[in-house]
Amino acid sequence: MSEDVVKPLDFLWFIPSSGDGSYLGSDDLARPTDPGYFREIATTVDRLGYSGVLIPVGAACEESFVLASNLAAYSEKLKFLVAVRPGTATPAYYARLASTLDRVSNGRLLLNIVVGGSATELAGDGIFLPHDERYDHAAEFFKVFNELLETGSSHLEGKYIQAHDAKLGLPPVQAPRPPLYFGGSSDAAIDFASGLVDKYLTWGEPPEQVAEKVRAVKAAAAKRGREVTFGIRLHFIVRESDDDAWAAADRLISKLSDATIEAAQAGLRNGSDSVGQARMNALHGGNRDKLEVSPNLWAGIGLVRSGAGTALVGSPKSVAARLKEYQEIGIDTVIASGYPHLEEAFRVSELLFPEIGIPGPRNALRSSFGTPQVFGGGGHAGNVKLNAGAASFKKSAG
Repeated sequence: MSEDVVKPLDFLWFIPSSGDGSYLGSDDLARPTDPGYFREIATTVDRLGYSGVLIPVGAACEESFVLASNLAAYSEKLKFLVAVRPGTATPAYYARLASTLDRVSNGRLLLNIVVGGSATELAGDGIFLPHDERYDHAAEFFKVFNELLETGSSHLEGKYIQAHDAKLGLPPVQAPRPPLYFGGSSDAAIDFASGLVDKYLTWGEPPEQVAEKVRAVKAAAAKRGREVTFGIRLHFIVRESDDDAWAAADRLISKLSDATIEAAQAGLRNGSDSVGQARMNALHGGNRDKLEVSPNLWAGIGLVRSGAGTALVGSPKSVAARLKEYQEIGIDTVIASGYPHLEEAFRVSELLFPEIGIPGPRNALRSSFGTPQVFGGGGHAGNVKLNAGAASFKKSAG
């Protein structure tokens, strides 16, 4: 095991900006998009010890830069992983967005490069390039984007990008620029990542498949004289026991009909040219009877959800063991989520964080007299055993 494994994981949460709920594929107990709810999640995870949040991108989501700027005003330490989508705006315009958000958040911006996804959605944004060519376009885009953030100026006469003496008036807080995150499983995506990004992200595939990706990206980056760090995107269903966790997983898809699964899978197959999405689909094949695809790794979410479709399911010790396996591969960052996102943020922090060495503030609560804080005491001594000094103080205070 490398020395890096000793360091606790960098653990981010997720803002469900297209809606949230307690059941997949059902309107029962669904929560619509609500800026107040997003702020509640952000302020909660800021207190619970999460380092940041991913804000998703897509036609069904709130705009990520705008939402991040709102949430930054209500949080203190939280970082915001926000999408840059080449082709939806110029690199100069995105550079101004990124610099301003980094400045108003006092250096709390992380940048998530999103090149592909749904071909139908890309067409709606006016992007019609074939899969691999989108990465050639993105390489030109980020040449201008990075130069603007790092030096304040850029000029390019490219095949896809024309930027004539572009200028950026105000630099970001982070130097030379906010970190670049990216996920993509195709050969073109890995080649693109190896020359540009700081952190390569993978969806939650079985460890042996993640290890193959990590090796491929490391080798490609080494040829360019670069090093890349690695993160994983996963859902979590953590309960006090393994049995309780698996029961919660079954409950999450208990109102999901076969017809809904079939329709969702058809859309995912036909509406996306993403290699990563195809790999997610292949884990379960649309079959709800074969969902544990690796120990504690459950593919039930991917029956209807695009993108990240797997969850780690189990007790804190079981899930911690699986995370350790990913760390040994080279993963140092987790971007996590769970349904519903507010409640599951508490569960992951309270149950899992102590097992993986993350000192969330709720895990260190103590009374003012040094004894553990015990729930249920109310205005009386309750279950807390008072020491002699405390008992004397209580008596004299009436």
